[in-house]
Amino acid sequence: MTTTNEPAEGTPAAYQVRLPLSAKTLTFVADLLRGHLKAIGSRWRKLPPGKIAVIVLAVLRHDQRLADMAGGNDVSAGTVRRWVREVLRLLAARAPRLDRALTKIAKRGGEVVLIDGTLIRTERRSGTDNRKNYSGKHKTHGLLFLALTDTAGNLLWISAARPGRASEITTARHHNLVQRLREAGLGALADLGFVGLDGDPDDPVVITGRKATRTQPLTTAQKQANQLISSEHAPVEHAFADLKNWRILTKLRMDAAQATMLLRALLVLTHSEITR
Repeated sequence: MTTTNEPAEGTPAAYQVRLPLSAKTLTFVADLLRGHLKAIGSRWRKLPPGKIAVIVLAVLRHDQRLADMAGGNDVSAGTVRRWVREVLRLLAARAPRLDRALTKIAKRGGEVVLIDGTLIRTERRSGTDNRKNYSGKHKTHGLLFLALTDTAGNLLWISAARPGRASEITTARHHNLVQRLREAGLGALADLGFVGLDGDPDDPVVITGRKATRTQPLTTAQKQANQLISSEHAPVEHAFADLKNWRILTKLRMDAAQATMLLRALLVLTHSEITR
């Protein structure tokens, strides 16, 4: 962050901050907004689409306060909020749905996808309504999301938000994931949080490692198999790291429906930035 000039007394200071995104992503968002404005017949905005795209991306990437972005661009915080929601809706509408994502990977010759879940932290609110968002596993409030990636770690799909107390395996069953994978002719690798998801031991679609029990410790061969699955499953963690580079996910301040729209929009933006 660098100061652009020495302000006169009583004049608010201005600063610059680097936006570490490609020109491709900026052009993509600006063109998407231009197309939308043309479709709805909107002939005037306070700022041009390219500038609006920069403001929205700065909010998403750096979690900039709306009032700060508004003051630096001579608009109101409410206007910036409307721009952010408008762009998020446009981006989220382009996010692949589960069936289409699986069909696409199968048509490309893919045979295996990677499954994992992540908790996105949320603000803690008082009252009983927010108790369902408390994750005993992570000891914090949040929303649970499942994601699928290809074997290179490219995000394919992200689920709707579930309460933080939900488990990964329950969320996968909620989306009928095993049946949809089977219908697409695909297999999946998952971590130990998904043990028991696939109820067909003779022809499993979802492959996980083995869990040790008090009476049945893992054999050497089972430990080696777990290590192999873990190494092959690692790219999905890289995909989550790419997604969480959008600092607006540091701590969400929105409900589950808006959080789902946000994550799907960020999936589209992550695709624009990173393709392995």
